Amino acid sequence: MTPSPHAGVGLKPQHYAEALAAPAHGLWFEVHAENYMAAGGPRLAWLDAIARDKPISLHGVGLSLAADEPPDAGHLAALRRLVDRYRPMLVSEHLAWSMRQGVYVPDLLPFPRTRAALSRIADNVARMQDAVGRQVLIENPSLYLPLDGHEMGEVEFLAELARRTGCGLLVDVNNIFVSANNLGRSAEAYVDAVPAALVGEIHLAGHDADERMGRALLIDTHAAPVAEPVWALYGRLIRRIGPRPTLIERDGEIPAFPELLAEAERAEGMLRAAERAREALLDA
Repeated sequence: MTPSPHAGVGLKPQHYAEALAAPAHGLWFEVHAENYMAAGGPRLAWLDAIARDKPISLHGVGLSLAADEPPDAGHLAALRRLVDRYRPMLVSEHLAWSMRQGVYVPDLLPFPRTRAALSRIADNVARMQDAVGRQVLIENPSLYLPLDGHEMGEVEFLAELARRTGCGLLVDVNNIFVSANNLGRSAEAYVDAVPAALVGEIHLAGHDADERMGRALLIDTHAAPVAEPVWALYGRLIRRIGPRPTLIERDGEIPAFPELLAEAERAEGMLRAAERAREALLDA
């Protein structure tokens, strides 16, 4: 399925009926693949119904591509079954690790961006793409504290990963904002440096200030509406690279479905404005 340069929302079980009834034009849904790795049951039945007339994207959260070992073969096989069943418009995963030697940590953990790590992660991304039989998109992480040992900047690392493997990038604008705030860097410089040709999808989400440290430490909670500075960064990005499929993520404090749609409609309006601006430049 050709990716749709429109806005979508993360699909949650409490919204299945409303998602099924929502107008089909442009709207798409993303699900965490691990929640649907089952042989049957009501979740798959609902997703089957929704996927009949709405585009679906699969977003992985558990492959641990940055670990110092290959991704789990059973997990890859389960992901391939979902890809074969739903023919999603996009498949994505995180630039992070969460498992080692059979021990799973329920978090997306960072790593030093060394050239050795680049080679290891490129091998793991290649394994993922071979397993699912298609290109995947890799998402930039949220960072909370400095790490020693980096040999490459994050954008440089991601671009080289894409060059070596043929993967694309999922640009999470909230992650960029959170990381820049926490590490004292420029979020604007980051979005200006992302290679336009590599961007296959954009995520927008909310964050919260840490209870003790306040806004000195922002947490990527996905439990709040998209913040105004994140909207501004998003506009800056799409004015430069053009429209891309854009997802509103919400994984905590789930609001009513119309609230998510309102954020998706705001993103949709910005996508169309960016499209018109680029067309005007071409016609000038």
